[in-house]
Amino acid sequence: MANNNIGPKRLVVGAHYGLRDWLAQRVTAIVMALYTVLLLIMFLTGHNFNYEGWAGIFSHQWFKLATFSVVVCLLYHAWVGMRDVWMDYVTHSVVLRLVFQVATILWLVASAGYAAQILWRV
Repeated sequence: MANNNIGPKRLVVGAHYGLRDWLAQRVTAIVMALYTVLLLIMFLTGHNFNYEGWAGIFSHQWFKLATFSVVVCLLYHAWVGMRDVWMDYVTHSVVLRLVFQVATILWLVASAGYAAQILWRV
């Protein structure tokens, strides 16, 4: 019975979301890094560093969509990280861990709504 834990017939248990979340963390990080490079290029090549200049950049629909996509990536990235923190360190109470996870989800959804409101107000 003890030999069942090695080799190709190993008994695997658990939630099985580790690879998916690991990949999601990497993909969202790449998207955020590319957006940061794009924003840095726009900042360094521009010469209008006041509110009107930035509002002009964000007035294009494609840039608003790109920015909101990055915000969604950031929020998903944060969700995966915080969920792992709650699962790893809040082990004494499942109810408390659920409360923390629900509070995190509510905060992230509210942040997405606030980001959308800011982006489409410009």
